[in-house]
Amino acid sequence: MDDKVRIIEIPKIKDHRGNLSFITNMNPIPFKINNVFYIYDIPGGSERGGHAHKKLQQLLIPLSGSFDVVLKDLTTEKTMNLNRPDKGLYIGPLIWREMKNFSSGSVCLVIASLEYDETDYLRDYNEFIEYKLKP
Repeated sequence: MDDKVRIIEIPKIKDHRGNLSFITNMNPIPFKINNVFYIYDIPGGSERGGHAHKKLQQLLIPLSGSFDVVLKDLTTEKTMNLNRPDKGLYIGPLIWREMKNFSSGSVCLVIASLEYDETDYLRDYNEFIEYKLKP
């Protein structure tokens, strides 16, 4: 899973008036940006995600607050806590993800390699396993 999941340091310019971080196509993201959206106003106890993508790559950035991302493939499961806007979580294709434990006021920026395409989603965990196991 390590080649498909990793923390990416987002460039940060420190300033006594506040920090500035920036992202451009291919820096520091290892894919061309084709879609950007954000998740916010998440009710307490809610979970997001609960799916995998066949081809899409994503970078999740906690712009505000914190949350956990549970990542699974066929042999490994790990939970990563995201809480810094200068560190994004890269998730490659065919990794199951679940987002939970959102702090109050959390905002998650999602940068994606593809535009929305429902056929790229694997929304059932058993379907995800079957898809990964097929030759």
